[in-house]
Amino acid sequence: MNDEVEVVDAELVDDDHLPAAIQPHLAPAARPMVDRHTIIYPGQSVPTEADQPTYTERDLQVSQRTADRLENQSAPKNTSANYASQRGIFETWCAEQGRVARPCTTATYVEYVAHLIELGRSPNAISAAMSAIRTWMPEDKKPGTKQARGMLNEYKKTWAKRTAVRKAPPVTDDLLRAMVATCDLRTPAGLRDRCMLLLGRGALNRRIELADLSIADVAVDDDFVTLHIRSSKTDQDAKGEHTDIPADDDPLLDPVSAVRDWLTALHRLGVRKGAFFRALTSRGTLQNRSVAKERGDYVTGDAINDWVRSRAHKAGAKNWQQITAHGLRRGGAQAIAGAGGDPTKQGRWKAGSAVVKREYLDRAQSRAENPWLKVAAKRRAAAEEQG
Repeated sequence: MNDEVEVVDAELVDDDHLPAAIQPHLAPAARPMVDRHTIIYPGQSVPTEADQPTYTERDLQVSQRTADRLENQSAPKNTSANYASQRGIFETWCAEQGRVARPCTTATYVEYVAHLIELGRSPNAISAAMSAIRTWMPEDKKPGTKQARGMLNEYKKTWAKRTAVRKAPPVTDDLLRAMVATCDLRTPAGLRDRCMLLLGRGALNRRIELADLSIADVAVDDDFVTLHIRSSKTDQDAKGEHTDIPADDDPLLDPVSAVRDWLTALHRLGVRKGAFFRALTSRGTLQNRSVAKERGDYVTGDAINDWVRSRAHKAGAKNWQQITAHGLRRGGAQAIAGAGGDPTKQGRWKAGSAVVKREYLDRAQSRAENPWLKVAAKRRAAAEEQG
């Protein structure tokens, strides 16, 4: 009988460093699961990994319906497109610099912001890029913002000194009247544009609010037109707000008549529901929107701007190239503030809006108290005495 024993896969060790004997009955101690926010009540044990649930693939899955909702949630489409563009530009820059784009380091984030500053981008554009990049990062690997924000704040000071903010000119009462007068009420386009001008001015609409209106969002009676604004810049959760526009004694500027006339025109075009403002051909028929996959029958905010600018041009406005739908909002807000009212609710600004106070209320008060008005009043009084 052979007493030799064959050894298979033997481990060579030093005599004074023999491996520890394996003791199956001793399980490794479970690691504590605590951090500086942990609170342990009297009688409770320190929580460990063993206390944590075991997740399976089922716990991480969502249904296709939920996945579709996640894909379609959120930011306005314009914002989503802009974010995608900003992230693509950042990725390209990182590749050129030999840096990792996602997840990026704080140093890369800061360097990119400095790069945008050197290019002379506007503070708002840089801030939007910063947000697009940071929200793109995994939740636990977002770059720090303190240094980047500090640089941007310093840049804003110099930017404000060398850049004048250009705002759309307000559409005054006289200009509005002239623009509406260009609308040929014998044509669908004339009826549409008159309605668009009066609603934009009366409700202080943003252009996208006009573009997003549905027929179901517009109610009309003898004294008021009521618009249901489903979502807006200050209502991203789409809770919805109602805005009333009173009738006007002037038939040309009466929103009640304008809405009724346009609804009649839509009925004649075979439209009973869906988008309120429609794109038309030069012959006054509905444009074919089959290729407009994103908005369908709903026009864009740019289209609303084009209609407003076209009417300003036909009205002979000297600065017609600069006039946009925002001019209707500004002009209406100025008129309300000038009459002693507060345009905040009518224009769906946030309560106590600093913009309304600075741009409309304070300015109206300042104009009302302008010392030259006292000079003019004194001159009139003197002329009346002499006359």
